[in-house]
Amino acid sequence: MEIKFEKNSVKPNLPKESELGFGKYFTPHMLVVQYEEGKGWYDAKICPFANVSLHPASTVLHYGAEIFEGLKAYRTKDGSVQLFRPMENIRRMNNSAERMCLPLMDEDEMLSLLLAFVKCEEEYVPHSFGTSLYLRPFLFGNDESLGVHTVKRATFMIIASPSGSYYKEGINPVKIMIEEEDVRTVRGGTGYAKCGGNYAASTRAGERASKLGYSQVLWLDGVERKYIEEVGAMNVMFKIDGVIVTPKLTGSILPGITRKSCIEVLRAGGYTVEERLLSVDELLLAMKEGRLEEAWGCGTAAVVSPIGRLMYKGTEYIIGEEKIGKVTQRLYDTLTGIQWGKLPDTYGWIYRV
Repeated sequence: MEIKFEKNSVKPNLPKESELGFGKYFTPHMLVVQYEEGKGWYDAKICPFANVSLHPASTVLHYGAEIFEGLKAYRTKDGSVQLFRPMENIRRMNNSAERMCLPLMDEDEMLSLLLAFVKCEEEYVPHSFGTSLYLRPFLFGNDESLGVHTVKRATFMIIASPSGSYYKEGINPVKIMIEEEDVRTVRGGTGYAKCGGNYAASTRAGERASKLGYSQVLWLDGVERKYIEEVGAMNVMFKIDGVIVTPKLTGSILPGITRKSCIEVLRAGGYTVEERLLSVDELLLAMKEGRLEEAWGCGTAAVVSPIGRLMYKGTEYIIGEEKIGKVTQRLYDTLTGIQWGKLPDTYGWIYRV
């Protein structure tokens, strides 16, 4: 697909890399591609970053026909730029699109668009370890009609945000509340799709947890309210009796790329990893008996986030003396080492720009 280019002569006023934060600043360009049923994808362009104009009846505004992805471009010590498993994001985006009745895009075509955009914005990939250029591909329906039907017109876009280190003062274990009222998604719903509605529906519980002094919530399943699913917007893992246990993908859990990478690293390191149903009762018993050695969330933004405390029905449980565990630290060091080029990529995950 040919990409038209329109240069933006205005450069963003960015702060020091140590003050970037996450998702606050944006590079001067964005990639935009249009879709129309019967015509396919067309009019690909990289143009100046600007507001998007939408018809008031656009499908996305009324029926939430929208999906997105999140991945990063990393600057290595020699100054080159690389991506971490971008094809996994592309495949997941197409899976999300299929679930939300949005148009799919050829995988190689999407990769070409992504690489062209990163190459265009390459100078905005920060240099400090822990920083990155966060990439946000997204796709939304924009039919100019209030009828509920499969999307006939859509727009695919990519924007980029230079972002700072997630951990400014080291990796500190967080406090998590097990949510008893709200659920994130249900089996048969959109849990495995990366769509905005999943995140909007989760914010109420997150706000309640925050007011009680907890960083996030640990979700239970939406049917029996007894099986562990995710922690906040991340996948979750536990080390119980030396075995790594993580909730299996039942359709209500997002198939995280960091989750998949953690499992591969752990199994290569000799650990037994079980992907299965894990009830809150089993988890509580393991905590009470001292058999829960470590717990952590894993996702693109934080890579891994150790859990130091869990609260359920008013009772708090301390995990691993509220210190980062050996397995959690090993995962963080291994994945970030590969992502920023400090360790050799023995898995074939890195894609150089």
